[in-house]
Amino acid sequence: MEKFQSFIEQLGQEQNILLNDIPEIDLYMDQVIQLFENKFNDTKRNEDEKILTKTMINNYAKGKLLFPIKNKKYSKEHIILISLIYQLKGALSIKDIQATLQGINERIEGNLNLESFYDRYLQESAANTAGFTEDIQARMEKTVIEEEEYLSKVLLISSLVNMSNLYRRAAEKLVDEIVEGKNE
Repeated sequence: MEKFQSFIEQLGQEQNILLNDIPEIDLYMDQVIQLFENKFNDTKRNEDEKILTKTMINNYAKGKLLFPIKNKKYSKEHIILISLIYQLKGALSIKDIQATLQGINERIEGNLNLESFYDRYLQESAANTAGFTEDIQARMEKTVIEEEEYLSKVLLISSLVNMSNLYRRAAEKLVDEIVEGKNE
């Protein structure tokens, strides 16, 4: 059980940019990068991995994943969108992320309360984390092959990748529905 707890803690699954982590003042790009590096540093697989770079942010802006930046400063809404992009890019293509966030970007200039939406996302994320912890523990117990730690790990890896693929395909199907809805 202690080994399981250590494994779960190493995943850094509860890492999210919280609303109170985001300053009320607009930030320059270097400050945005530092905010993400500080928050997600423990989730890096190795020291060379970059959480967020200037090139990434510029590509998000050029790809219209973000509404226009003013005076080279990023608002709280920009940081929320960058946080969503950061989470989405683990499973979706940039094209799918753009399609997913297009409506949000359009509604920001209207009356969308992005902070309220993001708070709801954070609540869903916390619930997902709790469910994941229970699920991963059950999977770890179920995939044990007596006296074969290596085979047990390969079986668990295969099971987790299978679940990841199922969730990714479900997300892609929802993206397709968003795109089809815009075309109708």
